[in-house]
Amino acid sequence: MTVPSLPHPTGREAMPLPPEDRELSPYTGWTRAHWETTADHLLQAVVPHASPRNGLINLPGVRPSWSGPRSDGLEGYARTFLAAAFRVAGSRGEDPHGLLTRYAEGLAAGTEHPVDEPGLDAHPDAWPLIPGTRQAIVESASVALGLRLTRPWLWDTLDEEVRTRAVDWLLPALDPPPIDNNWWLFGLTVGGFLLDAGVETERAQASVDRALERIEEWYRGEGWYSDGPNQSFDHYNGWALHFYPVLHAHLSGDRALLGTYGERLSAHLDGYRRMFDANGAPMPFGRSLTYRFATLAAPWLGALTGHTPLSPGATRRLTSGTLRHFLDRGAVTAEGLLPLGWYGPYAPMLQGYSGPASPYWASKGLAGLLLPDGHPVWTETEEPLPAETADAVTTLRAPGLLVQSTVADGLVRLHNHGSASVFGPADPNYARFAYSTRTGPSAAEDAPAVMDTAANPGSDTTANPTPDNHFALLVDDVPTGRGTVRALGAGPGWAASAHVPCRADGSDIAGVRVVSATLAHGRAEVRAHLVTGAAPGTPVRQTGWAVTEDGPTAQLHPVQGFDADARTVRTGSTPFGEHTRTACLDGTVPDAPDGALFVSLASLTAEAAPGPVHKLAEVRVTDRHTLHVTWEDGSGSTLSLDSLDG
Repeated sequence: MTVPSLPHPTGREAMPLPPEDRELSPYTGWTRAHWETTADHLLQAVVPHASPRNGLINLPGVRPSWSGPRSDGLEGYARTFLAAAFRVAGSRGEDPHGLLTRYAEGLAAGTEHPVDEPGLDAHPDAWPLIPGTRQAIVESASVALGLRLTRPWLWDTLDEEVRTRAVDWLLPALDPPPIDNNWWLFGLTVGGFLLDAGVETERAQASVDRALERIEEWYRGEGWYSDGPNQSFDHYNGWALHFYPVLHAHLSGDRALLGTYGERLSAHLDGYRRMFDANGAPMPFGRSLTYRFATLAAPWLGALTGHTPLSPGATRRLTSGTLRHFLDRGAVTAEGLLPLGWYGPYAPMLQGYSGPASPYWASKGLAGLLLPDGHPVWTETEEPLPAETADAVTTLRAPGLLVQSTVADGLVRLHNHGSASVFGPADPNYARFAYSTRTGPSAAEDAPAVMDTAANPGSDTTANPTPDNHFALLVDDVPTGRGTVRALGAGPGWAASAHVPCRADGSDIAGVRVVSATLAHGRAEVRAHLVTGAAPGTPVRQTGWAVTEDGPTAQLHPVQGFDADARTVRTGSTPFGEHTRTACLDGTVPDAPDGALFVSLASLTAEAAPGPVHKLAEVRVTDRHTLHVTWEDGSGSTLSLDSLDG
């Protein structure tokens, strides 16, 4: 038998993984030992990039983040420290690789001569102070959580002088954050550690209480939060908005608090578990996707606290499948590092805040190491994912998402009728109507990293001239963007939304509105768009899935409103390939005072030689804008777009 391996940190030889156990883990072969080996490998690989006394970890990269190299070095320390904390705490303090010795030295060195401005020529180990470098607020949470998890073996052994310096460095994180989103939870996490340590407890408790009060305003039900006072629903829901409150409640032993946030976590996981492909891939949707297997934070947290609808075997199947998915596809370089990207490096996926060490928020996906050897999540037999058991279309009403999976190929698709980017309508990670676990949103050939214009004025975004999975009016031959999305409703097998189309500069097209709906069944998708207020003769365009040459099969068929059969156009890169193609339908707005309806049938499948998509459903339109769909198996769906608009 060939023993699987990961690249050795030096690049000279492979680091073998333990033998697979296909009896205990029939789907992945993985055991807890594989997780330990992976964590050890990732932590050893960053050692050559540490500063002289381990205060910073300065990883190589094509560019720094907009916070600068010193902040990026702190990020390298903090995020890998979190992985080390999970590794040691889950082993009850056993630390054969001396991880905590390194991070204790780094804590002492980093806080000895911290600097006000990251650009100053300072000691090579010095940390940037929080007031002068706001990114340090983010990293303070990982530092504090690492200290909380390893307190008996690290914090309690430090000199009083070092503890005092560390507290002084952490304290500014307790203040209200400069960004009104999940950043509130960094103060909560620092406060939770200080409460445990018995330091500045009144101020710490106030920070915890403020944070929990703030995120309460963003809870939308069914386990879903928006990431701030907006319509941003993505993986931050799991790896931040559930992660920090639930873990704080668990570590503090507050049963009432854990009851509240644990119940929400369980509700979230009920739908979230359906977003994972049979091949292990999570859904590439939303921002900060370079965190990769941080997508596993919520499932692990459910197992740790008991607030989960997943059985122990199902949890391990999901988590091991996803970690293997990335490692098997080159997410770790020959030097043992996580590059900025999805599998390998991929710049269009990044944000301006992404620096060389940013991918190590993936450490959150190693939280399962907190579960000891004998926990059922490690000892019970793996069970299949939802995508492996039956075709399903799951409606997530709170975020306005529709999750569609097919057992024949294990592929999962996400139809977006509720989430929008705070970065504007050009952001491909939110603006598309559909995403899948085997395709990505296409980016223009010269697309830069997506920048946060609110946080970094003068930054820019570039829209793909032919975006995939999009419906647009054409203004001077340029497709309109999808402005702010307003969910209109969702039900069994369908979801709907409305938006005002916008120009390339982000300005709305006055008087024009598009009501959109997706109905899904099996691998079939009915896509409908009701356009009101557009001048007769205005051209429109519907695009399908962006696929690579060796990717799944995408189909698009006109039903109503389009001029002819689909044509194929070249689109830009995705995380799955440098060049893609997508089907495209063109039409024209008729003289229709009540609105013009455009309907198409689409499909994405990895089945071999799939039949034509038009045979998957019969679609009739009555009463102007009511859809009657008869699916291939004889079942039916009816939806009136007029009633939605009302």
